[in-house]
Amino acid sequence: MKNLQPQINFTFLLATACLTVAGTVLAFDPALDGGYSNQNAAAGHDTLLSGTAGADNTAMRFDEPDSNTTGSDNPLASWIWRITGKLNALRSSHTATLLQNGVVLAAAGFAGETNGGPLKSAELYDPVSRIWTVTGQLNVARFSHTATLLQNGMVLVTGGTTANYVNIAGAELYDPANGTWTATDSLNDKRSTHTATLLQDGMVLVAGGFGFHALGSAELYDPVSGTWTATGSLNTARYRHTAMLLQNGMVLVAGGQDSNGNALAGAELYDPTTGRWTLTGSLNTARYDHTATLLENGMVLVAGGHDQSNIASPSAELYDPASGSWTLTGSLNTARYNHTATLLEHDKVLVTGGYDRDFTASASTELYDAAARTWTATASLNHERGGHTATLLENGKVVVAGGFDTNGYRTLTSSELGFGRR
Repeated sequence: MKNLQPQINFTFLLATACLTVAGTVLAFDPALDGGYSNQNAAAGHDTLLSGTAGADNTAMRFDEPDSNTTGSDNPLASWIWRITGKLNALRSSHTATLLQNGVVLAAAGFAGETNGGPLKSAELYDPVSRIWTVTGQLNVARFSHTATLLQNGMVLVTGGTTANYVNIAGAELYDPANGTWTATDSLNDKRSTHTATLLQDGMVLVAGGFGFHALGSAELYDPVSGTWTATGSLNTARYRHTAMLLQNGMVLVAGGQDSNGNALAGAELYDPTTGRWTLTGSLNTARYDHTATLLENGMVLVAGGHDQSNIASPSAELYDPASGSWTLTGSLNTARYNHTATLLEHDKVLVTGGYDRDFTASASTELYDAAARTWTATASLNHERGGHTATLLENGKVVVAGGFDTNGYRTLTSSELGFGRR
């Protein structure tokens, strides 16, 4: 069966364990996140799961070797995960944005069918105290939206899906100075599972997504005027794709699904100077729900996702802007989709979690070495999760938050902090 909206909305299944068939929601009621035990915490320190600060950091052993890795030659020992402060709300299919002050903003998302559905709430993660604190709530509840940090320090949230699985055009701005959200001009098209890319001139390019069908339209947001303007349309309508700003200022869109639910291999480039899209080399493997990461050398790494058979793929490939072509690179150790990919120092990419071919949430993580073009398995997350976020902090650590655990059919509040061995 093809992965097709709206007949079967598999995006929502990934995020909430709900299946929407011809407008009817069949929900696996997610249990509340009971707060998994901390497999890496010292005995007697479980109370630190709600947050750590000051001397408590010693008890949490944030700087000690991971309890499930031994030996200096063990590749798993190169990365360590520790439980950190919990989210205040059950949250998956949300966004996480690193603000200019070094704090992380988690916005909206889905709490589960029986736990409130789409969320209005937002919260802030402080890397110093390692605690999440509630901030102002959005005007409209949503998930599968986008969040973009603007050059003025504000965060632009666009589109998404709200109550009753209705896709929306609404957009709003978060002001870190006062912790409030303000509605701004709405998108020209209602859309979800689209992309939003900050351009070099400070404008935001929104492309594709799903409205009542796959969209080919694109539009530009001007932060100065607070308005949206239509720009050139994609050559191929798509959703659940990726978009990446290249070093030359152009935007690369790759993969996704078409209106028939088919995985796409096509890729195209947006030129901000002309407002037009042109075709570029196609992916070797059609895919959607994958990740795209800009490497230090200007190439783009695409990894995982669903393939043309709608199963998790381990394949990865590199896009060379100079030649406009894709080259296969080492495969992931674990096939996955709805995972995260984070660029670390030394041109390494950290992939976390996601779902495997059996729609089972994974705790596995791996590192891609851009120089060697190889993947190496590293220490697993404490909790299996997909539809989560991973944010690189200014101190080089990575905070993973929320998501959905298919093993317990629960939306998560748990967060964990990852860092490399010293």
